[in-house]
Amino acid sequence: MKKSKYSSVAVVGAGNWGTNLVRNFFELGALKAICDKNPASLAQMQELYPSCDLIYSFPDVLARKDIPAIVIATPAETHFGLAREALLAGKHVFVEKPLTLSEKDAGELIAIARKNKLILMVGHLLQYHPAFVELKDQAFRGDLGRINYIYSHRLNLGKIRREENILWSFAPHDISMILALAGEEPESVLATGGNYLHKKIADVTTTHLEFSSGLKAHIFVSWLHPFKDQKLVVVGDQKMAVFDDTLPWEEKLLIYPHHVTWENNIPVPTRGIPERVAIPYAEPLKLECAHFLDCIRNMKKARTDGEEGLRVLQVLNAAERSLKENGLRIILKKDQALPSGNKENSYIHSTAQIDDSVEIGAQTRIWHFSHIISGSKIGDNCSIGQNVVIGPDVTVGRGCKIQNNVSLYKGVTLEDDVFCGPSVVFTNVINPRAEIKRMGEIKPTHVKKGATLGANCTIVCGHTIGSYAFIGAGAVVTKDVPDFALMTGNPARPGGWMCACGCRLNTKYQCSQCGNKYTLKTKKGLQILK
Repeated sequence: MKKSKYSSVAVVGAGNWGTNLVRNFFELGALKAICDKNPASLAQMQELYPSCDLIYSFPDVLARKDIPAIVIATPAETHFGLAREALLAGKHVFVEKPLTLSEKDAGELIAIARKNKLILMVGHLLQYHPAFVELKDQAFRGDLGRINYIYSHRLNLGKIRREENILWSFAPHDISMILALAGEEPESVLATGGNYLHKKIADVTTTHLEFSSGLKAHIFVSWLHPFKDQKLVVVGDQKMAVFDDTLPWEEKLLIYPHHVTWENNIPVPTRGIPERVAIPYAEPLKLECAHFLDCIRNMKKARTDGEEGLRVLQVLNAAERSLKENGLRIILKKDQALPSGNKENSYIHSTAQIDDSVEIGAQTRIWHFSHIISGSKIGDNCSIGQNVVIGPDVTVGRGCKIQNNVSLYKGVTLEDDVFCGPSVVFTNVINPRAEIKRMGEIKPTHVKKGATLGANCTIVCGHTIGSYAFIGAGAVVTKDVPDFALMTGNPARPGGWMCACGCRLNTKYQCSQCGNKYTLKTKKGLQILK
């Protein structure tokens, strides 16, 4: 192993694909350690790479100050948790595809990496294949003319998986390449497929993408095909290109000078002799690994960074939804630019609606189908779940977490670190009538710092919820709640006292979990003893 000019990395996961990553980082002189829970896998790695450290525990990897970067090659469902821990530990992270399984989790990883100035990269390997790099260069130079259509297929017999369907297993690479060539995100996604080996797991899918520029693309993937076939076809109005990864290296990229002209309103195809494009040989995976190391060394944006991984994930999720809805066309909206005056490192999902005159703090995340109405202010580091409505003129403090299906109407104020469980109900008028306008009779509701409102509870307007109070699930609050009080039932009644850490206090106002001690203050509730 040659000495590396790059940073040292640890590869987590020494399974089928992990062994390839281990080999490449070793050959690049950057492999410091290998982490795997399987003793047999580590024993095999010990024979092949005796100079590398073998580690069973992932926390032990994170504790190593001499390992600034983590490469994750574990099952997809573990990607988010491992990547999040690594980023929070100050490590640069390279995650094999897919980045995560949910857009929310991907957004969180991106936010953490950005906040801590760390490299986050996803393993969309074919973006580093020299043949694809050349194809993309030709497309961007205009050598193919206007690109009208892109078709890809990735077919083989196996490896058949049970933890994911063929769409998630095969299609991420093709989606990544198509988005890179398109230079834009699709307006709509439609997917159909067939389940033959298992009634809930698709073995074959066809996904159709439509773009605002008029470009169309489709992706055909299957693990029930008699032979391996991997092609990307790009059709321009001047030339056509075929990237075939199953052919010998010198034939992987062919440019066809085919085009169509119109004569007397009749389309006439013109054919030419295909041209082989000479491409210097290089292993794509080694190029990908070297790119990650170079991004760390020079602190530059990765070609397939977290944002690119999220864009691929959005298409995958739309295709999955379409598949479940029997080919329903899913319309995608672009992620909105934040209104003027808001922090650029917040994240807003493409389906959310943000009105003008809204203030959104740094690192705040707003998810699917939520609506922030004009005049509202949301603090830093908040998480706003799905189908949440806030406003108009509502103030939400820092660090608040608002779960799905909550509406914060005018008159409601949340201080810092308030938790609203799913489907919490707020009111703002005592005696509403549909035919009588009573917006001038709004009674304010004030939720003080650190309070927790349990799922499906109802807060009748005109009351104050004290600091670190705890409203039980389904409770109906009809009067002011003291600080640190536990309230349950309908109407809500005192049920004890809660510590700031969220645990119930004993009869001496002490917390057995964190050791905090409190004293009783008449009607205001408890006060913590310093």
